[in-house]
Amino acid sequence: MRSGSIAALAAMSIALSSMPALSAAEAKPSPQAQLNKLTKQASDLQKAYRGEIASLEDTRRAAQKAGDRVKKLRADLAKAEEQVAQFYRNSYMSGTVDGPRVLSYEGDPDSILGQVATVTYLAEEKNQRLKVIGDLIKESRAAKKEADGKIVDLKKEIKELEDKKEDVERLLKKFGFQTPDAGSGLTARMVSIRNVIMQNYPMPFGVGCLRPGDPGEHGKGRACDFMMSTGGRMPDAASMARGDALAEWAIDNGRALGIMYIIWRQRYYDIRTGAGWRQMSDRGGITANHYDHVHVSVF
Repeated sequence: MRSGSIAALAAMSIALSSMPALSAAEAKPSPQAQLNKLTKQASDLQKAYRGEIASLEDTRRAAQKAGDRVKKLRADLAKAEEQVAQFYRNSYMSGTVDGPRVLSYEGDPDSILGQVATVTYLAEEKNQRLKVIGDLIKESRAAKKEADGKIVDLKKEIKELEDKKEDVERLLKKFGFQTPDAGSGLTARMVSIRNVIMQNYPMPFGVGCLRPGDPGEHGKGRACDFMMSTGGRMPDAASMARGDALAEWAIDNGRALGIMYIIWRQRYYDIRTGAGWRQMSDRGGITANHYDHVHVSVF
């Protein structure tokens, strides 16, 4: 084997071995099986609570997003490592890694300078590629730590909701189960609460309730959106105050009337848990974040 081959292989071995490698525990795949199990528990809880639990769904989505980021970073790391290996293979085959040849070369000075420039370029390229690997390893470690934290948050959220199931079951028993009316597509409870709200709070921008095909409460006839502006626009001060008042009225009367939860201004108030206002994750827009309407769902 020529000296250049030995130098190339030695350089590759030293460079890769000097990188901060992942530990055995970090090298394992993300805990997708654990997240799948928790997702099933979350789904069962939402069925038991008879409707979406926004805080739980937000936590589950955050855990899934963090896990997906870990997967992507690991894939990027594997790709970067393969690129470095390919770089060394190509350099070995072409003989360009053989730096010592330049030092012993005798001949045209221009040729010597050209070889020096090539070796310098390849050294810089190698260092840059190895830096990318080092940065990805650091990012992967940080991402895994974040993903582990989100899993812990999800477990905690599920535990808290499971501890409150008996109280929720009493509420469900108190209000029973209503099916939508064939005409309006809404339950009698939703119609009653909608009418009370519209009698007490002006609704110049309208009310939207039934949404056929929606997998949530709108599709079941158990939710209405009380608009505080035209869709997609932030309410003015007076409309914002009206939305605040409506939301507080729904909270104050929720357990008496059968209101399940309220969403308003990117916050979520669950009557079932009594946990107070909870901030929701950003869903990408004024309407999606419930800044232009108060959402009221009933049992």
